[in-house]
Amino acid sequence: MGLEESRKVWVVGHKNPDTDSICSAIAYAYLKNQISESAGFEPKRAGELNEETKYVLNRFGINEPALITDVGAQVKDIEIRRTPGVSEDTSLKRAWDMMRDQNVPTLAITDEEGYMIGLITTQDITTTYMDVYDNQILSRAQTPYKNILDTLDGELLCGDENASFTAGKVLIGSANPEIMEEYIDEHDLVIMGNRYEAQVCAIEAGAGCMIIAGEPKISKTIIRMAEKQGCTLITTPYDTYMTARLINQSMPLAHFMHRHSLVTFETEELVIGVRDIMSKERHRYFPILDQNSKYVGMISRRNLLNMKKKQLILVDHNEKSQAPDGIDGADILEIIDHHRIGSLETISPVFFRNQPVGCTGTIVYQMFQEQGIEIPPQIAGLLCSAILSDTLLYRSPTCTAADRFAAEALAQIAGIHTEDHAKAMFQAGSDFGNKTPAEICYQDFKVFSQGDVDFGVGQVSAMTQEELEQVKEILLPYLPQVLKDKQISMVFLMLTNIIDETTYLICDGENADALVEKAYEEQKTGDYHILKGVVSRKKQLIPALMTAQQDQ
Repeated sequence: MGLEESRKVWVVGHKNPDTDSICSAIAYAYLKNQISESAGFEPKRAGELNEETKYVLNRFGINEPALITDVGAQVKDIEIRRTPGVSEDTSLKRAWDMMRDQNVPTLAITDEEGYMIGLITTQDITTTYMDVYDNQILSRAQTPYKNILDTLDGELLCGDENASFTAGKVLIGSANPEIMEEYIDEHDLVIMGNRYEAQVCAIEAGAGCMIIAGEPKISKTIIRMAEKQGCTLITTPYDTYMTARLINQSMPLAHFMHRHSLVTFETEELVIGVRDIMSKERHRYFPILDQNSKYVGMISRRNLLNMKKKQLILVDHNEKSQAPDGIDGADILEIIDHHRIGSLETISPVFFRNQPVGCTGTIVYQMFQEQGIEIPPQIAGLLCSAILSDTLLYRSPTCTAADRFAAEALAQIAGIHTEDHAKAMFQAGSDFGNKTPAEICYQDFKVFSQGDVDFGVGQVSAMTQEELEQVKEILLPYLPQVLKDKQISMVFLMLTNIIDETTYLICDGENADALVEKAYEEQKTGDYHILKGVVSRKKQLIPALMTAQQDQ
């Protein structure tokens, strides 16, 4: 069956993932599963896919990785105590025995389908035992006769064990028959010893149930009389004192359980929120429900100390701002990247492979070679696509000889022609007709920090200038919204013409235009900053902007 979902290692790229981020995650998860003892590595995505990446996955018949928006610890990462739920008909005694045997102070009451309908605690049970002075509580609780039989180790001589005691009071039939006639009412439950005259008196008085203590032998005449009068007849080995003492323990949980304002958590909830709620509650144990709202088990505050964090391998980034939410609560095992060393910190040492190449896919290809693992055609197609995308078909200054060599070798395995495949990819990625401004803007968008300044940089690539003009008209009025949504000081969008190897930069935010002019010593032309030969965000834009920012 493999590892549980919560204990698998997730291989994930950055938010607003590009083709390299997705394809490298899929390929590296495949590699890790080949060289590891257990197939416990799963590719994930931290955002929505762009059209280029969708084209690539569809071209090679690969399913989209599942989306994760937060990698913080969830309730399912905690060791849940799998205490079973109990029926609302369960007796107090049976519930107490279960609590004692399992060493738990709380039980969940569930229906036949596993949905939770209430809670009972040891304090609730002790309260019913110490504070009850109502001799009709057994009938008010609608106590099933089967509970009475179980609690008293009784034997049913006549009556229906599936019926319930629903009317009357509980009393001890210790007086002589003449006196008993005065205080036994119809439907009462009478506890007595093996006295023939008293038994006849109780039946004739209309008792609904008669419990005869001391493991007696009951005459057939009494049994026939009880049957005729509709009186349930039970014998018990306990004496009258013990029977009277135990009888209240037969009452069902339904009468005492908590039904409203229950504090429950679901397996998918984040621990950070659970911890906050727990700190405000006095309960010791809290019920856990699954995604279908069915009862799973219990957790306590102590369980939070032993929770298992999500285990991650990060590819194509090492910036905290680009990582999935909750990254501080995850356990990072490895980082495979080709960008500058960013702001991400880890608690313990990790395997960190960072190379100055044009694509993470190139590094993953090299790792396949180093491990001697054969690359399947589908995986080869993904890695080749990642390299072609990140290097803009070798046009980007980030492209190295290692990138070109890897891409051509992978293309041969995948059975594709690099130039034809790249053009089809770029064409799919520049289909903006049915997209919203947000979808276009954020399809390849990253946030960077320098000192106290946060700024965002997105990139949209197209094959023709006409397509870029179309995108400009859509995105230029949207830039103020980006500043607001991302809570950043400046935003820059690279509209890159792949064929002309030129970027038409649009921007917004205080000092954004001045920063670009300082970085490139180029005046703005209309809506654009025209940056000839600039096609790489990583190598040509970010360093220039950061250098200009430092010099201000």
